[in-house]
Amino acid sequence: MTDFPLPAAAETVRRVREDPHRLGHRDPHAHETIEGIGHGTTGPATKRVIVGYGFWIFLLSDIVMFSAFFAAFAVQRGATAGGPGVSELVDMHRVGWETGALLLSSYTCGLSFAATNARSKLWTQVFLLVTGLLGLIFVGLELLEFVDLAGRGIVPQRSGFLSAFFGLVGLHGVHVTLAGMWLLTMMAQVQLKGFRPEIVHRLICFNLFWHALDIVWIGIFTIVYLMGAVA
Repeated sequence: MTDFPLPAAAETVRRVREDPHRLGHRDPHAHETIEGIGHGTTGPATKRVIVGYGFWIFLLSDIVMFSAFFAAFAVQRGATAGGPGVSELVDMHRVGWETGALLLSSYTCGLSFAATNARSKLWTQVFLLVTGLLGLIFVGLELLEFVDLAGRGIVPQRSGFLSAFFGLVGLHGVHVTLAGMWLLTMMAQVQLKGFRPEIVHRLICFNLFWHALDIVWIGIFTIVYLMGAVA
């Protein structure tokens, strides 16, 4: 049977199948003939993937820091020095409202990015605003808790346990506060610049950060408050 020359696209497919790991010489025109070659799994990743991957590395470093504070709390849990323990200072009703507000903000944050993918500026801004307001409620309730404890003489200097408690819960509150400032910045950028690629990348990073803070709070709520209240 006579061999006929293959079209350029078919020839490229044949070479990819024969050399799936791309160990041989690569066709310099492959990216022009087959969609996907030269990008993704067979070449350089897109800017969106690179930005997301880099931000995940930052989040992991932040998780390491929170892990250290969780470990300190676990070690100091019983070091009350005759002072109050968790069960004596926790207002579970208030903590429940804090948790509900933060978890709901995670949902609205996800909706904001869905609106971003749909390129709806109005709904992106609406859901970002709702997310920020829920985060503000969370921070406000946490501040009320700290002010109430301080008014009763329950301060970090009183015991190792209280130092670890205020350190862990306060660290998370500072993160939520900074995330709220970041949210306001993103709302301004979306309003002024629209959905430029760099703005969308920043929104991706913001969503990752906000959801990570929700996950950390679930750990705090469970380990510090629920387990403390039961004890």
